[in-house]
Amino acid sequence: MQPGLTERIATVVQLSPPANALEFKGTWYSWKDVSSTMAQLESLLLSAGQKQGAPIGVLLRNRPAHVACVMQLLSSRRCVVSINPFQSPEKVAADIKKLNLPVLVADTDDWAQPAIQQAAAETGAALFQISQQETLSVEAINGHQQPTGQNHHEPLPDTCILMLTSGTTGPAKRIKLPYKSFAISLMGVPGHYSSHNEQDEVALKSTPAVLTTPLVHIGGMYAAMAAITSARPIVILEKFSVDEMRRTLQAYQPKLVALPPTAIRMIYDADVPKEDLSCLLAIRMGSAPMPSDLHESFEAKYGVPLLDSYGATEFAGAVAGWTIQDHRKFGSTKRGSVGRVQPGVEMRIVDPDSGEELSHSTPGLLEVKTSQIGHSDWTRTTDLAEIDEDGFLYIRGRSDDAIIRGGFKIIPADVVTILRKHEAIKYACVVGIPDQRLGAVPVAAIQLQPGFSDINLDDLKLYLREHLTSYQIPVAFKILPEMPRTPSMKISKHDVTQLFLNERAQ
Repeated sequence: MQPGLTERIATVVQLSPPANALEFKGTWYSWKDVSSTMAQLESLLLSAGQKQGAPIGVLLRNRPAHVACVMQLLSSRRCVVSINPFQSPEKVAADIKKLNLPVLVADTDDWAQPAIQQAAAETGAALFQISQQETLSVEAINGHQQPTGQNHHEPLPDTCILMLTSGTTGPAKRIKLPYKSFAISLMGVPGHYSSHNEQDEVALKSTPAVLTTPLVHIGGMYAAMAAITSARPIVILEKFSVDEMRRTLQAYQPKLVALPPTAIRMIYDADVPKEDLSCLLAIRMGSAPMPSDLHESFEAKYGVPLLDSYGATEFAGAVAGWTIQDHRKFGSTKRGSVGRVQPGVEMRIVDPDSGEELSHSTPGLLEVKTSQIGHSDWTRTTDLAEIDEDGFLYIRGRSDDAIIRGGFKIIPADVVTILRKHEAIKYACVVGIPDQRLGAVPVAAIQLQPGFSDINLDDLKLYLREHLTSYQIPVAFKILPEMPRTPSMKISKHDVTQLFLNERAQ
């Protein structure tokens, strides 16, 4: 029988207790340290009356004690309820009140926020504090060892994570991620599409994985737990920085890392020496589209393949992606694709209205069928896409992004592509806002390239008229010092929209 997620975690932590498990800011914590922290949390949860299926809120930061706590919650078949600590304290407090969980786990830094303290106390949750200094620790806050509130969130016995979506196009939602789906995504189906199978002997790996994506995002959670279930130690980057990435590459020589396009841009712009990346066979990327000019320039400069992928929180990870073999054969001719469907997954493109399957290279709505979801039905996404004759998937935008301006449909990605080709523009985001006469109109936020302090908007509009039809041209522009971003480093379209709406309301 294929070992489950809970059994795999329990096996890994006992393989070699003194060995290095988690590195954070140059300090290593052993598997024994991790196991001790897991045991501390288990004792506190049992004392608080929390059994299998109990929903436990965790303000997830990229820190070793947080990883250890997630490991224990999953190995004991409780439910991790992810809470985003990168919001303002007031928004975190509102989230805590809305969830009304029986237990909340947070770092000492987060409990230092009065708004978070007050909201947690009002819910009557048991409150646990985690930290990482010389050792990892988790302890109950005095006076809050037991839940005392009423009508706490119901148990979720089959859900491993109540996971936040990325929140790119609107406020982040929570999706129930079943234990079975996450286990299949991490460890595969025996004999089908994963190197894991029931005969595998799990052994500790020597080269660590590098965690660069926030744990609160499915990409970070997947990366961390994929490393744990394959018995690989992890170097944890609390927040991506070029200097920390260079240190990690030089110290541990990993062959593969996963980075969002924003981090790849930071490395390129910092002019990191080629030899600093010489250990890498490839860089996996995802979470946001990669501009084709950056893709080509990065690979030409460093000689490291950039392997894009496609997935979603609903799918418990990636369902399509590039392999090194595909990159060698098709890298120059399939630029812009997110790769081919993974084994065990089916994809098709359908007409949004009729549902009829469309032919190769015809744009439509993407539908996915995968065992990672836990059922055999087709799942319709909101992604506009096409699949070519070789099976390569191209994401062309989102159907729910489309702006209908006086009956004309505008795909924001088309406008962003043209904006980013302007020499002065580094990043751009186009969204629709309501208009009484036309229904909706496009507006654009832009971030300028280094060396440009301003841009003439009249000249910019003339440039756009050379490349776009008149109805595609944004009616308003905002020049921002930095684009608002989600925890997964995507540009937050929701926040950009609010900037324009708030200005209108003033």
